[in-house]
Amino acid sequence: MEEVDVLGIPWQKAKERLAALGLCCEVEWTRPVKDFFPIDEQSPYVVRQRREGDKVRLVLAARLRKEVSCHGLQDQ
Repeated sequence: MEEVDVLGIPWQKAKERLAALGLCCEVEWTRPVKDFFPIDEQSPYVVRQRREGDKVRLVLAARLRKEVSCHGLQDQ
């Protein structure tokens, strides 16, 4: 069985890698408990993976959005 590592990469790329290897996956989302930082729901990435036989269980999180200060400068 071929090992796959999709941890930390965008969900779309992870899904393509898993499909190319013929692996099924279960997806679960995690969300922050506070809404202090804005998130980008359109850019999920893999934060946890676990292999269970021929299936991979993934946990996805939305990427944090970049902030722009009142002076028009972007945080780095």
